[in-house]
Amino acid sequence: MADHDDQLAAAQKALQAGDFAGGLKRAETVLTDAPDYAEALYMAAVAHRYLGQHEAAETALAQLHAAMPEYGRAWQEAGHLAKAQGLIGDAIAAFSRATRFNPALEASWRALAELQTGAEGMAAKAQADRIAALPRELIAVTNHLYEGRLLRAEEICRHYLRTNPRSVEGMRLLAQIGIKLGILDDAEFLLESARVFEPSNIQVRLDYIDALRRRQKFAKAREEAEALYETDPDSPLFQSHLAIESMQTGDYDRAFALFDKVLQKLPADPATLTSRGHALKTTGRSEEAVESYRAAFAAKPDHGDAWYALANLKTYRFTDAEIAAMTKQAARPDLAFMDRVHLSFALGKAHEDRREFEASFGYYEAGNALKRAQTRYDADRMSEELAKQREICTPELFAKHAGAGHDATDPIFILGLPRAGSTLLEQILASHSQVDGTMELPDILALAHRLRGRRAGQSLYPQVLHDLTAEQLTKFGEQYIATTSIHRQDAPFFIDKMPNNFRHIGLIHLILPNAKIIDARRAPMDCCFSGFKQLFAEGQEFTYGLTEVGRYYSDYVELMDHWDTVLPGKVLRVDHEDVLDDPEGQIRRLLDYCGLPFEDACVNFHQTDRAVRTASSEQVRKPINRSGQGAWQPYEPWLADLRKALGDLV
Repeated sequence: MADHDDQLAAAQKALQAGDFAGGLKRAETVLTDAPDYAEALYMAAVAHRYLGQHEAAETALAQLHAAMPEYGRAWQEAGHLAKAQGLIGDAIAAFSRATRFNPALEASWRALAELQTGAEGMAAKAQADRIAALPRELIAVTNHLYEGRLLRAEEICRHYLRTNPRSVEGMRLLAQIGIKLGILDDAEFLLESARVFEPSNIQVRLDYIDALRRRQKFAKAREEAEALYETDPDSPLFQSHLAIESMQTGDYDRAFALFDKVLQKLPADPATLTSRGHALKTTGRSEEAVESYRAAFAAKPDHGDAWYALANLKTYRFTDAEIAAMTKQAARPDLAFMDRVHLSFALGKAHEDRREFEASFGYYEAGNALKRAQTRYDADRMSEELAKQREICTPELFAKHAGAGHDATDPIFILGLPRAGSTLLEQILASHSQVDGTMELPDILALAHRLRGRRAGQSLYPQVLHDLTAEQLTKFGEQYIATTSIHRQDAPFFIDKMPNNFRHIGLIHLILPNAKIIDARRAPMDCCFSGFKQLFAEGQEFTYGLTEVGRYYSDYVELMDHWDTVLPGKVLRVDHEDVLDDPEGQIRRLLDYCGLPFEDACVNFHQTDRAVRTASSEQVRKPINRSGQGAWQPYEPWLADLRKALGDLV
């Protein structure tokens, strides 16, 4: 790797000096050893263009687009190549893609300003001038940010802000880095500060709304969106943002009214049609959701989000024409990364419904491989993290803190693995008159993140649990009850169904010793393969590989066994298969554990009209059935890695 870096540094110097043949030779030396090395392909394409070897340049760029479909500089080079060949339309399209994937590419904005006329050309020139006026450090930060080098971007940005602490753009960029790294509280603080310094900066205000929503501060996000909307009620952009925030606060009537306003001006806007479809799905209006999704990809055939949204209804079946259309789009070499991911999972579901299992698995594996490369999930590190919980959370720890924590009995935690039946259990309990259903609340995960701190690069959590005082534990419990109140109505109990909370049962017990905890368990092959087939919005990176999901399940079972040992009787395990075999018996068992009287509504949970926001929303609107049981079996020829990872659990 060091030799590759030296060769590429020499290639870059040669290109800058006008020695294009020499630069090409250096790049090709790297490519001989590593044919998909992105930076080498990029330099080879540049050299070929300057040498007039347009066909060779196109070949290098096609390979680079396939490996990194959202690499902005590659699209910028494609624009230069098309312009050199007199293909002005292709050049505009390529430069436009370049600026979408990396908005700091001044050369692309300059080219668009030159090639376009009227308002579009003027807007491109304004963007180019804005970038030219930015400090070089922030241009470098933006390039690193959009090319995936987050730690380097953070290092430069923090250094810049130390000497320019009131730089709004610096704050905004550091917040964007924080969001990508999952450090949402820092991102919120930075954007809140930037908003104070420049209240008229629209991008800062939009980023702030996004950060608030990610932190599930929905009321505050809606308040900010409302304020922005009031500055220009006719703006489709502001209408759209307020519609989305209205959805998050449960005001679907307002959301639909605002979506309709946007569509009056932009009747074929795919993003709005898709968002409207999500709202319709959440409120149980499935047929209307289908039409909205169909309208979205009719307007933009490569809009993967809408295709996958249809597949994610679980109950929808694609037509022959729709499968052909998806296949055609998936074959495009210039398809954007997430569109390719969405289409891969959608085609996996489409072929599964037709019992074409080999083709189905191929598409599922392709989608998972893309996400696996993007997330860089480390199974070894996760195993170490869960092992640390077993090592630190001992009977001595809980004896030491006995009597501490907040005495609230309100929370009912439903946890485990995704696709294990937690939404079904939530729907059953939320149908009870004394229980509020909420959503997957991030509060416990956020508290664990804060407790991690850093000392010499090492996490302080969970070791720090031994050092907390009774006052701190009580305060954390009180804060949890206060911050989750926004999601509640007026019932005495409420549900938090964040699956990943199983990692933090020790913390939950210490701060909320009277909380109820339910482990939603599902048979390993069913659970893991169902997770593998599901494209999650965020936070479940372990599902994007058969080995990874199998190892995670094994680690989960081992940790849950530990909690049962050190906190006997604390957690109620509910096996999904038992619910299928004896629904009423398991529902009564569930209610008894929670201290709730039996109500018929819990058995008739599928008749509720509450909004359900998870991937199982359509399934839990139907009576209990076995449609998902054994769904992995037709795929058995391709699941050896999963079986191996699960070991004796199978």
